[in-house]
Amino acid sequence: MKYDFDLEERRFSKQFILKLLITLVEAVIVVFLAFTITRYGLEKMTVSGEYMSPTLKSGDCVLINKLSYRFHKIHRNDVIVVRQTGSEHSYFSLERVIGLPGERVQIKEGQVYINDKKLKEKLSYPLMDNGGLAEDVVTLDKNEYFVLGDNRNECEDSRNAAVGNISRKSIVGKAWIRMNSFTFVGMINNFRKEDTSSDLQ
Repeated sequence: MKYDFDLEERRFSKQFILKLLITLVEAVIVVFLAFTITRYGLEKMTVSGEYMSPTLKSGDCVLINKLSYRFHKIHRNDVIVVRQTGSEHSYFSLERVIGLPGERVQIKEGQVYINDKKLKEKLSYPLMDNGGLAEDVVTLDKNEYFVLGDNRNECEDSRNAAVGNISRKSIVGKAWIRMNSFTFVGMINNFRKEDTSSDLQ
């Protein structure tokens, strides 16, 4: 019986090409998914400075969920990532949501008041030395948020003219998970509550 080496070689070539094509397609899919997740889903940033201390410290790595607010509302006490525009370039900052659209915010005697009612803070903060823009009543438009850093006396936030009220389009996403060197540390304490009115005294 004569063995057809040419036929066997052609079969091997076809199988090799098919496997190569499958591998290339899988590689393209992996790259596409990685790009899509990074571009539209999740992104990592490193905290620079102590403006969110003690919740987040300088050097902490934070995973940003950029899809969260496509499906859910922004709530009071959420820790959000904001795209700030500086004098030279744009950069990301982390802030805690304090005032929601349509609310009136004021800082009196170092404490936050929403619609003339004192805000019941979820963490223990020192009294603010300077109320800044919020020493007078700040009324938020329908797509604006009032934010504060957790390190209340060592940060720039909505009290400062350079930051002011945060527009919805400037919010990149929700600070989701705190990480150190890719090691899971824990969920960031957002204290989300559906009934935000219960936060007010």
